[in-house]
Amino acid sequence: MTVLFISDLHLEEERPDITRAFLQFLERHACQAESLYILGDFFESWIGDDERTPLQDEVAAALSALNRQHGTRLYLMHGNRDFLIGEDFCTRAGASLLNDPTVIDLFGTPTLLMHGDSLCTLDVGYQKFRQNMRNPQWQAMFLRRPLPDRQQVARQLREISMAQNKGKEESIMDVTPEEVIREMEEHNVARLIHGHTHRPAVHDIEVAGEAAARYVLGDWDKALWYLRVEPGKAPELIQEAFQPG
Repeated sequence: MTVLFISDLHLEEERPDITRAFLQFLERHACQAESLYILGDFFESWIGDDERTPLQDEVAAALSALNRQHGTRLYLMHGNRDFLIGEDFCTRAGASLLNDPTVIDLFGTPTLLMHGDSLCTLDVGYQKFRQNMRNPQWQAMFLRRPLPDRQQVARQLREISMAQNKGKEESIMDVTPEEVIREMEEHNVARLIHGHTHRPAVHDIEVAGEAAARYVLGDWDKALWYLRVEPGKAPELIQEAFQPG
């Protein structure tokens, strides 16, 4: 029995190498897993389930085949780039949409799953932006706009985000340790798995006076990263080089 966790693939047409690596990951690893959790920023951007690009359809078909042919259960969480993924895409992909945060029982260990952007509380400007973007009324209004308008807005937001991040201190864009502890204490867990920061690592911490751990998933820009969890074993954070096509 194996459970796998990934995040921050940022799939897009301009990076076919990442898409190829993901499809190979499904064939080599996920097909043998009981469950696969994708913890946000699966796609570089998402402006509505009605866009239906060839990339989106290819990925949905691959996930659906994984679920139907191998029985791998699929779970998807929103990230800061693809928070508009909806039930239509999840249905096509054979995946269940998870709330952020969500607590699961991972082989007897309560484990908190998050994308991770809400933990970066020192980035006050981003947190205000996040609150606005997650507002159901704003999302409903945005999704009613014509597809070309949404595509233009997405490009503009991406350019603004890149420009703003260039001027931010690295510490601001990482998680706030106190917020990590607060979330873990609130959910009464000693294990947290998240992505977002692109800083893969395993952090041994203390929560409520007890030993705890925070597992940070890596992004797939230069290599693929995944966390493998099996019964009776410590979770293993794994990096693999992209394989030739």
